[in-house]
Amino acid sequence: MSEFADIWTYLAQEPLLWLTATLVAYSIGDALYRAARGNPLANPVLIAVVLLAIVLGVTDTPYPTYFAGAQFVHFILGPATVALAIPLYVNLARVRAVALPMMVALVAGSLTAMLSAIGIAWALGVRGEVLLSLAPKSATAPVALGVSEAIGGSPTLTAVLVILTGITGAVVATPLLNMMKIRDWRARGFAVGVAAHGIGTARAFQVNETAGAFAGVGMGVNALFTAIAAPYIIRLFI
Repeated sequence: MSEFADIWTYLAQEPLLWLTATLVAYSIGDALYRAARGNPLANPVLIAVVLLAIVLGVTDTPYPTYFAGAQFVHFILGPATVALAIPLYVNLARVRAVALPMMVALVAGSLTAMLSAIGIAWALGVRGEVLLSLAPKSATAPVALGVSEAIGGSPTLTAVLVILTGITGAVVATPLLNMMKIRDWRARGFAVGVAAHGIGTARAFQVNETAGAFAGVGMGVNALFTAIAAPYIIRLFI
């Protein structure tokens, strides 16, 4: 047992260990998602987060140690987000045709996301840094962290909220939109992108390419709108 502990202590200091663990966890999640035939409850990101949380808890590994190894995944988040411009370019004519209703939906969706989260938390007695951290939860992570820091929130807490928001949106969006009988892939994708940023957009691409393209648009414009509006919204509650 002591030999295993010595080996683990050595391996835990190697950044490659946690990068590998992250990729393996996602691979397991993706395999389970495929085995479940695309069931939204088997979201690969959700499964990967749960598996990694268990491993970190069992091994008593601090998050900074994990992030030191897995930060490469965080680094490629930016290029992956920019790559969404490709399907957007392909569907540019379709986006232009519905630009006005999309902007109206953006304002309604983005304001609802911020006001509902902050308003409910404020009504329940949440104040200070925690309340401020809620405002940008529906924006994509790089923007959300910057907005949180700028308005006095905790970027670390915001990161957790962003992930939870994305996973929740990716899991519930498809069955909810089906239940509401919304068939237009443009509307479905844009709604998911605004509400659940990158994780929701990834799920939208799994369902339909057009939905994915419009989800990418929703994610991008919501990030911009959140960065502009969040500082003004938060003033209503402080």
